[in-house]
Amino acid sequence: MEMASELNMDISFQRESMFRRMRRLICFDMDSTLIQTEVIDELAIRAGVGDQVKAITERAMRGEIDFTDSFRQRVALLKGLDVSVMQEIAESLPITEGVERLMKLLKMVGFKIAILSGGFMYFGNYLAQKFGIDYVYANELEVKGGKLTGRYVGEVVDGRRKAELLKLIAQVEKIDLMQTVAVGDGANDLPMIGLAGLGIAFHAKPKVKATAQQSLSTVGLDGILYFLGYKDSHIDEELLTEKL
Repeated sequence: MEMASELNMDISFQRESMFRRMRRLICFDMDSTLIQTEVIDELAIRAGVGDQVKAITERAMRGEIDFTDSFRQRVALLKGLDVSVMQEIAESLPITEGVERLMKLLKMVGFKIAILSGGFMYFGNYLAQKFGIDYVYANELEVKGGKLTGRYVGEVVDGRRKAELLKLIAQVEKIDLMQTVAVGDGANDLPMIGLAGLGIAFHAKPKVKATAQQSLSTVGLDGILYFLGYKDSHIDEELLTEKL
């Protein structure tokens, strides 16, 4: 009986592992997830309004104030900032530990990868080019005469919009929602985390940790590979095969 019980447990584990490895679309938040900063805070520091913007950002990420209202307030404070600053920030972005390893393996095994960010397209596109990311949706800052106007262009990518975009990309790629993964840290990530087949809170705020199916708080972003059913032996084998 004991042997039968162990066999059933092993079969159950294998089925769970196979189910997780069937996932084929993964959507990431950008700021404080793929990178270890909030880009709007970096822009604000250079505009001389760092403390004001950071305070608004923290309240928004904790879900204390509406994201769109907070976004409008923060962008307005950036008025007059020279657009060249964006390139300087992009070239020195602090990439989260484990991102390069994670992206390499996800691409190798056939995942479609998206950035769904309440941050800015300029930086999302920079990361997309660096890591071969398939989709980027973020906010576009308005620029006139080489300076930020304090306004943005188009619809704000808030929590509701992130969930809509996850669903849209899944439809375009003909991927069932149960085969999708969403990873984020802030309150504006909750809708996509709740919609995805697997929602992962990464170094997240308490409200997000309490809602997500899975949570990572002490390891690099490549730690999510274990939630996808990959053990170190699988990862090493995949990477070794790629090198050969």
